[in-house]
Amino acid sequence: MNDLSQQLQFINEMDKLKAVYRRALIKADNNRRENSAEHSWHIALTAHVLAPYAEEPIDVGRVTLMLLLHDIVEIDAGDTFAFDDSAILAEQSDKEIAAAKRLFGLLPPSQAERFISLWMEFEEAETPDASFAKAMDRVLPLMQNIQNNGGSWAANTVKKSQVINRNRHLERSAPKLWGFVLEEIEKATEKGWLQDT
Repeated sequence: MNDLSQQLQFINEMDKLKAVYRRALIKADNNRRENSAEHSWHIALTAHVLAPYAEEPIDVGRVTLMLLLHDIVEIDAGDTFAFDDSAILAEQSDKEIAAAKRLFGLLPPSQAERFISLWMEFEEAETPDASFAKAMDRVLPLMQNIQNNGGSWAANTVKKSQVINRNRHLERSAPKLWGFVLEEIEKATEKGWLQDT
């Protein structure tokens, strides 16, 4: 199979991400559930808009590509709710690694290697680019829940402490945004959208 055939096969396979639904609710569309492709697009755009808040220099092009790639594994592994039981989340990791190998393996070897490397960098979140990308992946759902009177937080009795822990990447990668997030979490807790524990 030539490179173009492999690349087209990969592109066609990516269409399946539109059929993976998250717990996030889309207020602008009668509170239907968001799909993972929409989420990936939205956080990639968010990263460009909020890039000036990055504490360390970042390559926003790399950050964007990480964000466009990070949930592709859900085509095979499915989505988990950010606040699911820790055992469920632990099982998901193995599923996602197998999915990354299969899905990125559809590409020609050099592209497959690059994309898997970026996906792993995002998962580990140790570089400035990956840490900022991870923070964008966490902050956008927070903003969506705030805009939607608690959204999936309220529907799933999420705790304040869980949301704080989930967004900690901001503390290092974008401290000014971290301050904003802490204020918004306090307001959400006062309104009863988050459990005060």
